[in-house]
Amino acid sequence: MLKRYLVLPCLLIVSALAFAACGSSDNEESQIEDVVTTSATNTDPANCKKLSTQQFLEQTTQTQGSEALEECEKEATEESGAKSATVSEIEVDGSDATANAALSGGGFDGQEVEVALVKEDDQWKLDEIAGFVKFDQAKLIETLEREFAKPSAEISKSLASCITNAFAEAPPAKFEDALLDVSTEGFEELAGDCF
Repeated sequence: MLKRYLVLPCLLIVSALAFAACGSSDNEESQIEDVVTTSATNTDPANCKKLSTQQFLEQTTQTQGSEALEECEKEATEESGAKSATVSEIEVDGSDATANAALSGGGFDGQEVEVALVKEDDQWKLDEIAGFVKFDQAKLIETLEREFAKPSAEISKSLASCITNAFAEAPPAKFEDALLDVSTEGFEELAGDCF
């Protein structure tokens, strides 16, 4: 239970990404645009496997192996996607691509992230959240507070308050690192005094 709530903002990114492509052939651009838009706005659990690499699943769920796919599929049915996104800095190099996506709505509302994609067997897939271009820590804390307030959260108000306060007071770079890490160690360190 604890792990799920510590990594909630990161779990939500699977459904929070969308951007349009530019800087490559029209066909490549439309494929990339479709993959990322679908992953951002559509909560079909099948998209976890179809539109994400194993590396992306493990990073965004902070779990390993088949558990990462199971966690992604579970979260896809429980969370809503981004309402919209603005994309810039698309670069395609053969079977690799990167883009910046500024997100509105969903778990990463107000954030701009750099995302890496790879092409596997003629299918573009999200491969990694490479970093934050714009990081709004306060908006992520607001998302976390909303999630903790839901009846299904199964977390005490005092623990929820302690965790959100710890994350709000964390240095932004440490919070960013915790969100991008494939393990929960960064979150556990930030919220350590709460347990």
